[in-house]
Amino acid sequence: MNTELKNAVLATDLKAQYDACAKKLLGYKDILARILIEAVEEFRGISPEEVKSLIEDDIQIGKVPVDSGITNVIVGVDEDGKEIIGMNTVNEELNAGYILFDIIFYVRLQDGHSKIIINVEAQRKEPTEYDILNRAIFYVSREISSQKNREFVNSNYNDIKKVYSIWICMNMPEDSMNHIHLINDTIIGNQIWKGREDLVNIVMVGLAKEISAKEEKYELHRLLGTLLSETLKEEEKLDILKNEYHIPMKKSIKEDVKIMCNLSEGIEERGIIKGKAELLKQQVQKKLAKGKSIEVIADELEEEVADIKVLIDELEAK
Repeated sequence: MNTELKNAVLATDLKAQYDACAKKLLGYKDILARILIEAVEEFRGISPEEVKSLIEDDIQIGKVPVDSGITNVIVGVDEDGKEIIGMNTVNEELNAGYILFDIIFYVRLQDGHSKIIINVEAQRKEPTEYDILNRAIFYVSREISSQKNREFVNSNYNDIKKVYSIWICMNMPEDSMNHIHLINDTIIGNQIWKGREDLVNIVMVGLAKEISAKEEKYELHRLLGTLLSETLKEEEKLDILKNEYHIPMKKSIKEDVKIMCNLSEGIEERGIIKGKAELLKQQVQKKLAKGKSIEVIADELEEEVADIKVLIDELEAK
């Protein structure tokens, strides 16, 4: 495998590990609680500790398929012999071809009975191959449609649970937050149609490249920016999480922050290596155009003759 391709493969692998680590960090209840307080109306003004206690333990990270027909699975039968349907989880090693929710979980309301289904998605940058809001609409629609036979049966549509799909998009031009939901526009008459207009909710959270200032309105953005930063050092991240957000510094979260920082350094290092390799290739190409021999080029660039031969072979193969 040539040097450039090898570096690209290694960088891709590092980014995949980084993304997995980011999802794991976002999946901690202490972090999810603060996301819910800012993004979900029902939890505004409630303490992080109380919201944390309302989050159910079965938080699925990168395991539940989005695809139609496979989000649910039969998990057993009840005492009357009826099938019990739950969320389908797939083996992470065997999920090729599946689109998976990054994070999906249930959170109870303060009444202790009602629940909301929450999906959190993390994006390192806004995609260019499709409009991200269209994907969010697809995900939130699946959160609704997959409740059939799991949350409600037959025509009991009043049992549908409210859903949120919260998208955290990094490397955006500015900090932002938008709530996209159903609006009832009256066109003719004054008919009041029964039903809930608040069932479907999308929240788009944009994180600027630079970490937000320490201001109340940017509280969530600063937390997420710190957590997902590719430039902050481990000590800086832990200091902000502990002293500004009072997040308990458990051994597991410390280890995951350390892993993420190491992966960030690896991605940066691979980028530098790739950049240096590209510059070296350009220099070799210019010297070849001047008719210089491999030995002279190697001497002038202070590189091994064998390495220059590899680069020339790569240039000629293009």
